[in-house]
Amino acid sequence: MADLPKFVQINEEGPREGFQIEKGPISTRRKIELIDALSETGLNHIQTASFVNPKRVPGWADADEVVAGFTPRPGVKYTGLWLNDKGLERAIATGKLFIRGSISLTASEKFLLRNQRRTFADNVEAQRGMIRLFKQNGIAIERGAIMAAFGCNFEGDISTDRVLTMVKQIMDLADEHDLTIKTLSLADTMAWATPQDIYRVVGAVREKYPDLALALHLHDTRGMAIANAFAGLQMGVGIYDAAVGGLGGCPFAAHGGAAGNICTEDLVFMLHEMGIETGIDLEKLLDVARLAENIVGHPLPGHVKTGGSLQTLRQTTKTAA
Repeated sequence: MADLPKFVQINEEGPREGFQIEKGPISTRRKIELIDALSETGLNHIQTASFVNPKRVPGWADADEVVAGFTPRPGVKYTGLWLNDKGLERAIATGKLFIRGSISLTASEKFLLRNQRRTFADNVEAQRGMIRLFKQNGIAIERGAIMAAFGCNFEGDISTDRVLTMVKQIMDLADEHDLTIKTLSLADTMAWATPQDIYRVVGAVREKYPDLALALHLHDTRGMAIANAFAGLQMGVGIYDAAVGGLGGCPFAAHGGAAGNICTEDLVFMLHEMGIETGIDLEKLLDVARLAENIVGHPLPGHVKTGGSLQTLRQTTKTAA
């Protein structure tokens, strides 16, 4: 437990994650409402939209309008998602987003073919093209990412050796272009991970690349996300993607799909109870989780928005005493 971080960085992905999979229709106005509300919680990183083919992801046909409409708050980085050069160009054209370069690979070729219609080799070449485009636009590239790092609904278990091979490929691509990767994100895209898998994969990466900051992107399809986050904390991981209310999921995961990311307010609750700082106002975040539930029009899986924070109960019981 000595490796527990003192502060955890939470990257909020609820808007992008949620509205890519909700049947909706959800109006542009309400998407903007959620982003603006999240901006008031102390979150400093919010992924706002997905610049992808609207035929494949109709929930984000209005990505440009959503980004044009939200009100930026000082100190908050607003980001977007893209999978190709056209998407990146759209994100840059908004003039409102924090654009960070990333070298992104996928540990399952079967999922890669389904999600992006690329082979492993195709994807490496696509990353070379993205690196050139980032450089042409003066965008720093200090991050790597591996999707499906813990298992795949189409390919099964992903070996630690496969993940380490992917990390080396990222580092080799960085070396080709005189780049230094400082942060690596490992994504449990289809929710195959258990805490033991977190220990195994994170431990192997940390052993080989001890100076690399690690981030986790955890889906909660099998209810393991909070346990996996705790395992990550024990391994010293201090960066997590999360989604308010537990919004979202991957529309290309099949076999029941993938539930949303780890619920932001549940993660913040656990961290605060452990004495780990986040810079986030939990009570304000709980209000936004209830707003998210109202926007999508159905119950969301987060627990603390229903049960309430212990801080509130402590104050209530203290007053009653």
